[in-house]
Amino acid sequence: MIKIAKFGGSSLADANQFKKVKEIINADESRKFVVPSAPGKRDKNDEKVTDLLYKCYALASAEQDTSEVFDKIYGRYESIRKDLNLKTDVKALIKEIKEKVDNGATIDYTASRGEYLNGILLAEYLGLKFIDAAEVVFFTGHGVLDAEKTNTVMAKRLQKYGSAVIPGFYGSRPDGSIKTFSRGGSDITGSLVARAINADLYENWTDVSGFMVTDPRIVPETQAIKYITYKELRELSYMGAAVLHQDAVFPVQQSGIPINIRNTNAPEDKGTMIVHKIDPEHQVDTMKITGIAGHKGYCAITIEKSMMNSELGIGRKFLEIFERNNILFEHLPSGVDTMTAVLNQKAIQGKLDHVLQAIQDELKPDSVEFVPDLALLAVVGHRMAKSAGIAGRIFTALGKEHINIRTIDQGSSEINIIIGVDECNLEKAIRVIYDAVKN
Repeated sequence: MIKIAKFGGSSLADANQFKKVKEIINADESRKFVVPSAPGKRDKNDEKVTDLLYKCYALASAEQDTSEVFDKIYGRYESIRKDLNLKTDVKALIKEIKEKVDNGATIDYTASRGEYLNGILLAEYLGLKFIDAAEVVFFTGHGVLDAEKTNTVMAKRLQKYGSAVIPGFYGSRPDGSIKTFSRGGSDITGSLVARAINADLYENWTDVSGFMVTDPRIVPETQAIKYITYKELRELSYMGAAVLHQDAVFPVQQSGIPINIRNTNAPEDKGTMIVHKIDPEHQVDTMKITGIAGHKGYCAITIEKSMMNSELGIGRKFLEIFERNNILFEHLPSGVDTMTAVLNQKAIQGKLDHVLQAIQDELKPDSVEFVPDLALLAVVGHRMAKSAGIAGRIFTALGKEHINIRTIDQGSSEINIIIGVDECNLEKAIRVIYDAVKN
């Protein structure tokens, strides 16, 4: 058996956390490949190393002195090195990075150095080979992941060594320059490593014992999720459940490799298993849903026009207006004479008047309504399709609590229901829905 172990920033925040990671790796000889993030916060008042690196880039871009911030970064890594009695010359590495940043290095290069440095230290501490992610993770010239080249090159390199540390979050473009994933992208690197080596399991170690049905800050009594499918995870991650980067699913899903979300601080907990299909014996009987997640920052544009269903091409014309303005739509609920586009509110800032005018001129609707400050929440569960009355319980409960439903969107697969509410009602709506479906 081969396992990939990816550790998040909180799992590698200081020397004590490094020791926990080493115990986890040594406890199971099948944990062959390790993917580290940059050091995270040691406490709530601390700063993540990646955030400090972004500060350095901003200062350098403004031609200001970066020394003070780089001193903080040096202090973080030197403390780890010293406490673990490692030989890596942290001072020289930081000096080299500072010189490059001060002389115009890209933001991607700058941000990636947190994982790079942590990978070097962790490799020495574990006694494993260090493989620079820039040598095995590849992007196109347009900054899109070259998945097949990455898989081919990475598989060959990993098979050569049998075990190694590969830092997360970044790779390289064809010209050799560094390109990063979006924040949290070390999860994607771990997934790519798992696919390349055809691992039996991808363990993603963080500071929580897996997924909860919903945010415990909103519903303190929420239950843990023992098993979840890739599709359910994709829906919940997209809607704000932040335990795992939403794009980390695809590489392992293609290969059928399960993901296990584990807690570095409580390695005895089994966490959450993410699988293609849940076996009947693993079904949870207490709840008919898998999870509830929500996110603020949306808006909606609704058009109404009599006999819309008889007007050929109106949907295409509606969406073309957003496409021309480089605006993605999130959802598209519709009726016989109405159509709504749910959008990211930031994406339409500065473009709203132009978009509304184009809708009036090109579609000539009876009315156009713009609704700002919406939140979307997703109720997700593969068993909802076979459980009568779930939607009725949800909408009845929201109505009793006087929560106005702005939009509803449900696909034919019935794996999820997307509900739009006013932002001020998001947390209340999540609590109400949880209570309505928990039994």
